[in-house]
Amino acid sequence: MRCPDRLPEELYRLVLEQLAELSPVVQALPPTAALAELKGALCYHGVGADVDRLGQMLRVRTLTRCGADLRIGIGPTISVAAISVAATASAQVPEPGGVLVVAPDRAAEWLAGLPVEALHGIGPRQAGLLHDYGIHTVGLLAAVPAQTVQRLLGGRAGRLARDRARGADPRPVVPRSLPASASVSCSFARHALDGPDVRSALLRLVVELGRMLRRRGQSPQALTLTLSFAGTGRWSKTHRLPEPSAHEDDLRAAAYRLMDAAGLQRGRLTALSLRAEELCDAGTVAQQITLDHAREARLVAEAAVDRVRDKFGADVIGPAAYRAAS
Repeated sequence: MRCPDRLPEELYRLVLEQLAELSPVVQALPPTAALAELKGALCYHGVGADVDRLGQMLRVRTLTRCGADLRIGIGPTISVAAISVAATASAQVPEPGGVLVVAPDRAAEWLAGLPVEALHGIGPRQAGLLHDYGIHTVGLLAAVPAQTVQRLLGGRAGRLARDRARGADPRPVVPRSLPASASVSCSFARHALDGPDVRSALLRLVVELGRMLRRRGQSPQALTLTLSFAGTGRWSKTHRLPEPSAHEDDLRAAAYRLMDAAGLQRGRLTALSLRAEELCDAGTVAQQITLDHAREARLVAEAAVDRVRDKFGADVIGPAAYRAAS
């Protein structure tokens, strides 16, 4: 499955949720793609061998709920499915999205007419080498003896290319939905010195990153701040949090501590980047009873603000510090 290019990350996460409703075995391939194992889903949804119906169901759901029209390729292996996704961009399926199903008994026949460039792992250099020997299509590549392909492309690369040309690909779909990190960044129209404007921009990044992580249901164990200076200079430092947390209070304290550690005086900044590292499932993080009524009140307010943003948009409410500067 492939989403439209430049799809916002929030919508990409919603698309993954729709895909997870069809199959529990989903492998996210950020920023816009994903794999899903449908064998179990066919039995669960009771649609027999009609995989096209599942693909059309996913496309309709994401189009109506997320506003994203997907390109969906369904095949007996990962490589065949990936090639069929690319084929939806050709004349085989009309724009802008579509579903293309390659039946297991027709995989080799369907692959045979495609150019060798369509195979995963065949780049321009390998394709040019194959063309020099008159191998222009996947069918011709599948007919060449394995030893010959290995001499042309190398041992492992040649073996994989020939196997995929014949429709063989034993790679499994590995469930993976939570990326290991998340980042936000901003740039300055003019060179900026450390001061109210820079701190306001950093606070905005903290708010944006915290909301992103809470929507994902993730908590970082470390935070990395990267500063870009006029010219080519860069500075980066990582701070480990006392405990995993996606709350704005904790992220803000860590971000400001990193900014103070930079010790800027007259350094001219051009961009800031804030990265959450070593993300874990927020549901597995222990909740400590603090007996701090002020903090508990801020956490309650944070949850209420998140609901307001979800309903009316991310920019309708936020800290006065960065809103005054903007």
